[in-house]
Order: sequence, then C-alpha cells, then structure tokens
Amino acid sequence: MKLPLSHVWRPAKTPSDQLMVVLHGLGDSARGFLWLQEALEIDSINYLLLNAPETYFSGYRWYDIEDPLSGIVRSRNILTEVFAELAREEYPPEKTALLGFSQGCLMTLEFGARHSDRLAAYVGISGYSINPRDLLRDLNPKVNHGDWLITHGTEDEILPVETTRSQIQTLRDGGFMIDYREYPKTHTLDLEHELSDIRDWISRRL
Repeated sequence: MKLPLSHVWRPAKTPSDQLMVVLHGLGDSARGFLWLQEALEIDSINYLLLNAPETYFSGYRWYDIEDPLSGIVRSRNILTEVFAELAREEYPPEKTALLGFSQGCLMTLEFGARHSDRLAAYVGISGYSINPRDLLRDLNPKVNHGDWLITHGTEDEILPVETTRSQIQTLRDGGFMIDYREYPKTHTLDLEHELSDIRDWISRRL
C-alpha cells in the first residue's frame, strides 16, 4: 500500500476488509495508538495508524496551532489521497471508520464532513472545530446520517469544554447529526466509560 503519509498497519485478528483509520493529536505519532486494537477488542477490524504530515518536536502535527487554516486544508487534501488509495486497495468506505484525538478529532470533522464518501463511523475525542459555520456550509449531506460521535472531558485543561460544547451545539443546531457526550476527564481518553461507549458505537456500525 503506497500512502502519502508514514503509518503503522495493524491487521485484523480475523481476515476482514473492515478498517479503522486513526489520527493522533499534537506532538504524538501513530505509535501513540498501538494500544487501541487490544483495548477495543474488535477482532474483525484492521487498523491504519497515520502520522500527521508535519514534524513537531519528537512527533507530528496536522496543522500549526498559531496559523491553522493552511495546514488543515493541506492535511484534508492528503487524507483525500489516503482514502482514495484505501479504496483502490479494496477497503470500502462503508466498512471504514475514522477516529481522531485532539488535532485528530478536528481533522476527523474537517475532513470527514466534506469527504465525498460516507464512512461507517466517525469518532472524535477531545477536539474542536476551526469554524463551525464554515463546516456547516461545506457539509456533504451524504455523510450526515447520525454516524458521528464526539466526546470531550469536563476537566480538559488544554481545550476547555465550554468551547467545544458551544461549537458542537452550533453544528447540531445547523442540522449536523452529532452524538455529543461529556466525561469527567482531562485531555485524555477515559479507558473505562468512554472507551466502552466508543466500542459499542463502532460495533453497531462495523
């Protein structure tokens, strides 16, 4: 598989064309989510863990937080190339999930909402939208069928919950069908309650 991003591939434990594409957060890398396959315990899913296109200290980033828009557009275009290659490799969009954390959550929204193909499931964790009204304007109706789960922590010290809560409400008021859930956590993933909800969400769609 020839992808425009470096990555880690984790094959399903049972042969399958189901796939989860994972987008990490600022300064992290694909290796930061090596644990996810074992934690989710869904043997039929292959995992494609992507490294963002820009280096950032010892990891990577999807965009510059000081000047985000150009990097977001660049990363969106690269993800379009990634999904085109996945389709050529016969991983159909209707059997593919997209999951992102922090910057990866933003890219899940910014890319997934505009992408030409509807995926099986979209999960965004501890992130935000760069401009909810622009996202609503560009939203592809084909992807707006209630397959979106966005989660956030009420104690998030990096991205205050009030900002994300307000943005998601704007998106929902504009007709974007998002299941939004909050958890008593910081800027991380709650491995008990939140992960269990994510597992159930994905299992119902793959």
